[in-house]
Amino acid sequence: MSTSTDAHSYNRMSNKKGFLALSPLIVLMFFIAMFTIYSVDKTDNEPNLSLSVAFMISSIYAIMITGGIPVRKRIDTYSKGAGSSNLMLMLWIYVLAGAFAASAKSIGAIDATVNLALNYLPTEMIMPGLFLAACFISISIGTSVGTVVALVPIAAGIAMSTGNSIPLMTATIVGGAYFGDNLSFISDTTVVATQTQGCRMSDKFRVNAQIVIPAAIIVLIIYSIIGSGTQQPPEIAKVEWIKVIPYFIVLITAILGKNVMAVLSLGLLLCGIIGIANKDFSIYGWFGAMGDGVLNMGELVIIAMMAGGMLEIIRNNGGIDFIIEKLTAHVNSKKGAELSIAALVSFVNICTANNTVAILTVGSISKRIGDKFGVDNRKAASILDTFSCTIQGLIPYGVQMLLAAGLAKINPIDILPYLYYPMAIGVAALLSIIFRYPRKFS
Repeated sequence: MSTSTDAHSYNRMSNKKGFLALSPLIVLMFFIAMFTIYSVDKTDNEPNLSLSVAFMISSIYAIMITGGIPVRKRIDTYSKGAGSSNLMLMLWIYVLAGAFAASAKSIGAIDATVNLALNYLPTEMIMPGLFLAACFISISIGTSVGTVVALVPIAAGIAMSTGNSIPLMTATIVGGAYFGDNLSFISDTTVVATQTQGCRMSDKFRVNAQIVIPAAIIVLIIYSIIGSGTQQPPEIAKVEWIKVIPYFIVLITAILGKNVMAVLSLGLLLCGIIGIANKDFSIYGWFGAMGDGVLNMGELVIIAMMAGGMLEIIRNNGGIDFIIEKLTAHVNSKKGAELSIAALVSFVNICTANNTVAILTVGSISKRIGDKFGVDNRKAASILDTFSCTIQGLIPYGVQMLLAAGLAKINPIDILPYLYYPMAIGVAALLSIIFRYPRKFS
């Protein structure tokens, strides 16, 4: 009986926290901004600042401000978020991706794939070519995670061979990955956005495409201009075709829509077979390579778990309810309704670090707002999907960013300044609300 009373008083207390419930995010953003500025200005002999420190401080602060219940229960809430089933699935992908990347590198698969690209693609077309490849794969498979897994190691390898910026080349793939996440008919975000707003996928695609495709073309032109200065490596090695097989199989099975964990497991097995047959390593050497790859993902696993725990405390403290209440309180026009839907899904995405969950959370509320002020449900679905992909593509603690950073062996913060496509679709979607286009749906 006392347990039920405690839970009731906790929920009542949580909903009254308001802005305080969101303050851990403010603390986190402060440290991210500070680390970003520091990373730009630091010299080579100064230490690297880890994103895990920012999350550790923010997590401790989140637990501290959750008053009214014992510390043990606060930690239990934090642990529930850190060990949620969705998060654990992402962590398994991290582990498999790390093992596959390390195994592929050990047998020379990454170098072979890079040499293939350098042999058959003009160097000035490599950067726009990678962006187009990421767009094609992501719209084919409907997931940004699978695209990142398949292409980031290749992009990082090409960057090292040609002297390009690794964060820039990595961001090229991450940006292209969101093209399909936003537009694909089999993307989770498209399915959820259309279901919650009550419209057909084909209708939502037509509206969405008119908003984001001009942005994609502009970004492609930018990459073409930047890539025109790419220097041809002084010597390009001959392609070892057998070592390209793991990446070909990973790409093909991903495009066929297979589960990303099954795709990575198959790629990992192929790396082992080819490596042992080619005497690149023994079976024990393969196990060692896999172990090193998993360990390389260790910090990202910790960051993801701390993010999950902190965001669960924010949700339990009423932070998401507070955002929804405040953003829907003063809507009084169609434009205001569209802006409130955009702000709503953006803030909730920051709090959940999952664009599908963000759309699910605010979808029904967005539908009520849209119906009340006459917002076209196809435009509303497009706004939900595009702004959630923008935010997901820009937060350094999102699964895609952490995975890309781990595979490229860089800090997620280093990628942020080069994420042109997520920035571009966010601006395009905002302009579509302000200037009322596409006209037919506005």
